[in-house]
Amino acid sequence: MKTKKGRRFKSSFKLKQKGIEVIGEWKTVQIDPNLFADEDFKDIVCLEELTEYKLVSSTKVGKVKERKRKAESVSEGGSEEEEEPVVPPKKKKKNKNKNLRSKIDKSDDPNATETAVPVDKEVKCEDHGQVAESTSSTKDAPKKKKKKTAKNKASEAQETLPPVTTSKKVKNWTTEVLSASTDQKADVSAWKDLFVPEPVLQALSCLGFSAPTPIQALALPSAIRDSMDVLGAAETGSGKTLAFAIPMIHSVLQWQKSKSSTTRNESVSKESHQHHDETRWENEDEAEKLTHQQVEDSGDEDDASFTTGCVKVLENFEFDAGVDSHKERPLLGLVLTPTRELAVQVKHHIDAVAKFTGIKTAILVGGMAAQKQERILNRKPEIVIATPGRLWELVKERHPHLSNLRQLRCLVIDEADRMVEKGHFVELSQLLEILNDSQYNPQRQTFVFSATLTLVHQTPTRVLQKKNGKKMDKKTKLELLMEKVGIKGKPKVIDLTRKEATVETLTETRIHCNTNEKDYYLYYFLLQYPGRTMVFANSIDCVKRLSSLLTILNCDPLPLHANMHQRQRLKNLERFAERESCVLLTTDVAARGLDIPNVQHVIHYQVPRTSELYVHRSGRTARAASEGLSLLLIGPDDLINFRKIYRTLEKSEELPLFPVENKCMTSIKERMNLARQIEKAEFFNSRAKQHNSWLQQAAEALEMDLDDDMFMGNEQEESQKQKMLKGMKKQLKHMLSQPLFKVLMKTKYPTQSGKLLLPQTSVGISESALGTVSKQRAKRKKSIKLN
Repeated sequence: MKTKKGRRFKSSFKLKQKGIEVIGEWKTVQIDPNLFADEDFKDIVCLEELTEYKLVSSTKVGKVKERKRKAESVSEGGSEEEEEPVVPPKKKKKNKNKNLRSKIDKSDDPNATETAVPVDKEVKCEDHGQVAESTSSTKDAPKKKKKKTAKNKASEAQETLPPVTTSKKVKNWTTEVLSASTDQKADVSAWKDLFVPEPVLQALSCLGFSAPTPIQALALPSAIRDSMDVLGAAETGSGKTLAFAIPMIHSVLQWQKSKSSTTRNESVSKESHQHHDETRWENEDEAEKLTHQQVEDSGDEDDASFTTGCVKVLENFEFDAGVDSHKERPLLGLVLTPTRELAVQVKHHIDAVAKFTGIKTAILVGGMAAQKQERILNRKPEIVIATPGRLWELVKERHPHLSNLRQLRCLVIDEADRMVEKGHFVELSQLLEILNDSQYNPQRQTFVFSATLTLVHQTPTRVLQKKNGKKMDKKTKLELLMEKVGIKGKPKVIDLTRKEATVETLTETRIHCNTNEKDYYLYYFLLQYPGRTMVFANSIDCVKRLSSLLTILNCDPLPLHANMHQRQRLKNLERFAERESCVLLTTDVAARGLDIPNVQHVIHYQVPRTSELYVHRSGRTARAASEGLSLLLIGPDDLINFRKIYRTLEKSEELPLFPVENKCMTSIKERMNLARQIEKAEFFNSRAKQHNSWLQQAAEALEMDLDDDMFMGNEQEESQKQKMLKGMKKQLKHMLSQPLFKVLMKTKYPTQSGKLLLPQTSVGISESALGTVSKQRAKRKKSIKLN
């Protein structure tokens, strides 16, 4: 309520004056005689206080009883909350003020909470532990009422809403993978032999996961029943996330069971102390009443006005149920991932499987507000999914939830071979040092998973010639990994990878070309075979250049690289998953772990530097037994890397060449060359603008005048460039309007309209890339047989 000086009681909408209706009696207040020594108080005769009264509108004093009856009929039992079911948004404030007035009028009801409280009485607070404030400061009274009603409304709204088991559904690229019809629940009898907890089985049934994958079938019994550490290597898209998520959820549920049994035993001993606590509280209450009486009798004006209508406030009081449970909820599961996007995906998968368990999860990644993540950690989640950098930052800051890692029951290192690489993730090595030294828990389980865990490179001869040079094999690689991670016992090692390391359903192809011709073949492929395509490059600059080129050519690509804001990165991934035909231009940030549904093609614009990267990049397609295509664009600079990969993966056959229609290449080259010129001109224009604006700002800051020679470009040059740019854009627009894959007709037909309208799509466009490759293979086999 709004108030003005001199006029105390005003309504917020019509500013009508309020009156006071006296219920009790005026009582005299003893005045200290020393006050009359000051000349300012010479006219004071006496002071009186009124503690029992109520506020009414001065114009409607006679209608108090009638309004009180209405208020009683609407809210039974003196409840303070009154709300109409449908209220227009503009009239909400008025309704609230009406409710406030009715509540004030109702204050003489013995059941209702009074606004003015006698000095010698104490008031017990309802619901949220709120304390009724003194009405001696009448300005604050309406405001406090408003806050109280708002809280009561929130509490009533919470009561009316049904209980929600899961958190708010966030739109994400994983939703399509995890969304299955909840009406038709899958039969999960195949999971029961793997010791999966009952609430997890319920979630798996809702998700439609009827049977476990091979990696899950082998990992779950050892992890759940035998409590063993697991080292798992399986091909991409084989369901490794659930292979460590389900044992982790089981471990948390077991801890909760053991904790609940101990708390039951403790509750018996607590009951014996309860009677002692009650007597102590009663003694304190009596002491409080005595002090109130002494203050009243002392006659000090300030103290008396302070204590008028006041209640007992308990400071620093801890409620046993909430606080103790919060203290006794340590961090039980920790998942470490190399990229932020993978951490987001893992969290969504764990939440989907744990939705009937009540287990809380949190995500800690860079690029997002650290304060918000700290607030989430304050809620004491049982499982944390993190990237090493942000986690180490919060561990150094000694966040309470991350301070005691001795109680950690599960540690997961996803994409472990990448995480423990030399020179990468320095924070991870520091974290592992702490976990294996000062914060070591002998009962902790460790899970290490990757698609290229057992992939071994051929050791160069120069390394073998050295004194300490050892030939690396699978066993030594795993032993080194176990040493770095800190696995001390004998773990369960599961290796389901093929010799080639890639999936059987993946079709691998290649195109040999010059470096400047890669753009032509990329544009040709995107036009000829539309679909969900991921294009990988080795550098951010390359992604930026391709993004601007393909945008000029109306391909609408979505970039993804480490220099982008995290929110934009996630948004681009969501858009890519939504659109049926779309291009994602990315660096190796998206190479590992991401489960984007229905990716049909993966194009390696630049050959990856390592065979692991090639396996992980190609693994974004052909996931979960579906088919996919991988295309390598091999230039002269990429030959060395290509041969290394070929040797490491022990390919028995040469990769087939991807078929290209050379008829279309001339028009594609024209379009691409023109787009390159436009991109180059726009790039130089933007650079000149940045340079000139920086100079101007610096000159203004220094209060200097600049010569025209210092600026890049003249007005005449710029106008000429703009004209040229407009002309080139117009030409390109005309080119793009023309059909690229023309349908050639040998016969001419006279028509009434003058031109025969033909479908612009040819047979080649409707055919998939996999179809063309399989046709070419069939032709080759036939030619071999004939020869």
